[in-house]
Amino acid sequence: KRQIVQEITQDLEDKVADLVARGKAKKDAINKAIVDFGDIDDIKAELATDVKTAKHKSNGLALAFSIWGSALIIALVVFINFYYTPHNIWAVYPIFAFIWWPLATYYFIYKHNKNLILQ
Repeated sequence: KRQIVQEITQDLEDKVADLVARGKAKKDAINKAIVDFGDIDDIKAELATDVKTAKHKSNGLALAFSIWGSALIIALVVFINFYYTPHNIWAVYPIFAFIWWPLATYYFIYKHNKNLILQ
């Protein structure tokens, strides 16, 4: 938030300085910069949409990572099981543990998104 406030403040100051350099009075330049800047509610809505989109992408990436990671670990465990001890099927037990990783990630994302909607 601080970075956004600093960016907006810097943009407004630059606009005022530019208008003053073009010959406008400082008070008129400030008013013109504020009018050109637009409605703050529109900017808030746009920033909120950007934040939601970023969070959605981040959540999707976390879920995809957990699914792929779990699948790779399961494949490794199955390979080790069948390569070293093909007569004894023990890979089923750790597979159940590795399936919980994407399920826990999905539950966390679902719970977090549900809390955001209720707020």
